[in-house]
Amino acid sequence: MSTGMSTGTGLAVGIDQDAVWNGQVGAHWAAHVDRYDAMLADLNDALFFAASIDARDRVLDVGCGAGATTRIAASLAPYGHAVGVDISGPLLAQARARAAAERVGNTSYERGDAQVHPFPPGAYDVVISRGGVMFFRDHRAAFDQLARALRPGGRLAFVCPRPLGSASEEARALGLLARLLGEGGRAEPPSAETVAAERAMASLGDPDRIRAALGGYQDVSLTPMAVRGRWGQDPADAVSFVLSRTPDRTVSDATRAAMAEALAPYATERGVRLRSTVWLVTASRPH
Repeated sequence: MSTGMSTGTGLAVGIDQDAVWNGQVGAHWAAHVDRYDAMLADLNDALFFAASIDARDRVLDVGCGAGATTRIAASLAPYGHAVGVDISGPLLAQARARAAAERVGNTSYERGDAQVHPFPPGAYDVVISRGGVMFFRDHRAAFDQLARALRPGGRLAFVCPRPLGSASEEARALGLLARLLGEGGRAEPPSAETVAAERAMASLGDPDRIRAALGGYQDVSLTPMAVRGRWGQDPADAVSFVLSRTPDRTVSDATRAAMAEALAPYATERGVRLRSTVWLVTASRPH
């Protein structure tokens, strides 16, 4: 992923994420919720161990998407409450529907940009995020806002991508798929929304940027983790998912077959799984 970020102390990301997550990108995530949750599921155990949610905790889930992590948080705090906040209307509709279907009563969802959302001061014991904090326009301002929403001593735990690096499985596999698409005919350029989402996704890869953004916290800890994302049931299914991101593209059967062959080494009994790396970050609001 290309970072394309500013290098100022505010770590500003000059991208309209409202347009991204209520447009093509958000619609794709909403249409493929189960696939994306499966892709990110390996992050859950480490995130929730780090968050150390107690039975009566009040939890804020930032960038909750379709609410899988909010519902997990609610299950860990049966006498507390979990609030999910996200900027995406399509994903929040999924979150509310799934919480209702699963009869999770101690959750609620709010639409808003967590950087400026009017959270009640000191209202939460724990703030979590499974890959949602990279999309802020100004990371330092956003994390300061979240610190105000935490009670003194409250905990922050989140995961965000590390730079892929040319040697990672995910980078190698996705790079090969892109080359095969180019060789198979005229490759459609990614949409502006897709480029914006990818740039923002990489915005906290640099550990110094994370520490600068968390300047208002104490006990800041960054731990590198390797995870394997599930891209599909089998290589052909994974290829279909990759191609669904650009639905107007026409791809020949031969190119599809070559892409599936490229993913074959990563096929397991648990699906096509590609290794990547993330930061597990924890911190706390000063007393």
